[in-house]
Amino acid sequence: MSENTTETIIGALVIALAAGFLFFATEATGIAPKKDSYELTASFRSADGISVGTEVRLAGVKIGTVTRLELNPRTFRAEAAVSIPNAVEIPEDSAILVSQDGLLGGNYIEILPGGAPFNLEPGTEIEDTQGSVSLISLMMKLVSGDQEQ
Repeated sequence: MSENTTETIIGALVIALAAGFLFFATEATGIAPKKDSYELTASFRSADGISVGTEVRLAGVKIGTVTRLELNPRTFRAEAAVSIPNAVEIPEDSAILVSQDGLLGGNYIEILPGGAPFNLEPGTEIEDTQGSVSLISLMMKLVSGDQEQ
């Protein structure tokens, strides 16, 4: 075997290994939407602590992940897309909010189910949203004695 052939074979193996690792990483982290899931969108005033791959929970159980997060330049709101398994049907009057895992924990997306008889269709936007609450601003209000909300 010549030197060029050996280098070509090793290069091809490195590329195949990198592609396999990339596929594994997207599947393991939940960044890639799963085939047996659907996407819902929501618009938040503040999405501090949320990024692609963040957990989506319902009743404290992880049911999905954030698949897209971007700024809407017209409304200056954070537009998020979440992937939900087909087996989990979300009522159309449900709320979605940015919650925090304890005092020092990370943020996650929480879905609060409503009681409507109809469910959200794939691609639907959840209208009832609540962005993240800044712990620093709450503490500043407490220290300053500000009664205004």
